[in-house]
Amino acid sequence: MRYLDAVFAFVVAMGVATVLTPVAARLAVRVHAVDTPRDRGLAERETPRLGGLAILAGVLVAAAIWLPGTIRLDHTAGTPHGSGGVVQTWALIAGACLIVLVGAIDDAVDLPPLTKMIGQIAAAVIVVEGGAVVTDVTIPFLGALQFPHAGGALTVVWLVGLMNVVNFSDGVDGLAAGLCAIDGIAFSIIAFDLRVDAVGVLAALTAGASLGFLFHNFHPASVFMGDSGANLLGYLLGVIAVVGSIKTGAVVALVVPLIILAVPFLDTGFVVAKRLKYGRKPWSADANHFHHRMARIGFSQRKTVVYLYGWTLMLAGVAVALRFVPYHRHGHYHAGWLGVMVAIGLIALAASVYLIYILEILKFKSHRARVLRGADPDTSEYEVDAIVQRDIETGEFERVG
Repeated sequence: MRYLDAVFAFVVAMGVATVLTPVAARLAVRVHAVDTPRDRGLAERETPRLGGLAILAGVLVAAAIWLPGTIRLDHTAGTPHGSGGVVQTWALIAGACLIVLVGAIDDAVDLPPLTKMIGQIAAAVIVVEGGAVVTDVTIPFLGALQFPHAGGALTVVWLVGLMNVVNFSDGVDGLAAGLCAIDGIAFSIIAFDLRVDAVGVLAALTAGASLGFLFHNFHPASVFMGDSGANLLGYLLGVIAVVGSIKTGAVVALVVPLIILAVPFLDTGFVVAKRLKYGRKPWSADANHFHHRMARIGFSQRKTVVYLYGWTLMLAGVAVALRFVPYHRHGHYHAGWLGVMVAIGLIALAASVYLIYILEILKFKSHRARVLRGADPDTSEYEVDAIVQRDIETGEFERVG
């Protein structure tokens, strides 16, 4: 059965990535692709990059054994003109190799942002030309949304955006690899239930390669994935979402990827909004990601990562429930099960609000107020509240804890 192929692909990709990550680290040292401690990062010592090469190796080996040469599309409403109703696996792999090459060069010599963007676009265009184009999606409660002439461009935007979303989230030991492993497993479970077997295998081997690398990347990390790994994982997760949507046209086609990837999306959205608000470039570096803010309120790296893993697992569970809870059958909604699904969604939403606001903001306010009063006991309550509020709004405050 194909789900056994996914299990084997997961294990082999994990094994290859586990074995080759130390080799990639030694290569990184030789070519001086090494990350050094800096103000906006959480690295505590010089650490080799290029872990993405080991992740790619795991993906390539497992894909060569268990992925078919072409992924046939049963749902053809979104099939691009001239694709023949298939996604070419060679194009998927070629795009992956290209983005790893660009990322590896950037890890070694620090490419300009525009050059990196061109490489990301080129990788996305390759897989789009290979047939991975979405021209319609189904939105729950609203129906189908058609964009037959803009599908290619929108797919490229989606893939490039997701590469950068994962890249932005790669700022603390084990975070990006762990999130992508969780997301890959969730995608695989849903894909097999939708009978999109090849996508399920691809998602499983992506998760396996991420986990294999994570064995060396969890705090204290001996190697970083670098841009080569972060861009690769973002690319693969984006392709998984695209091809799964093309094949099924399912009611969850648009919502499921957004829920599964919600944590890195929210993190990136928050950071970019902050940069735009204060007149900075969206791609400029700063220390306002979730993991930076959690470090400032006293969270250790391991606690930060576990906290974000838990949040991702919760949202992945919502996405899986969205598929398995029978709230919608044969074009009709079942009131009872719909109520269950709404309740699950509200619980997840409430928990997310709690995690963001209570654990991050309120804990920071309390801790920051104690620091201010300790530094100057004569500081008034009004002055403390004003300083704390300014710190929260701007994100510009001293590290504490």
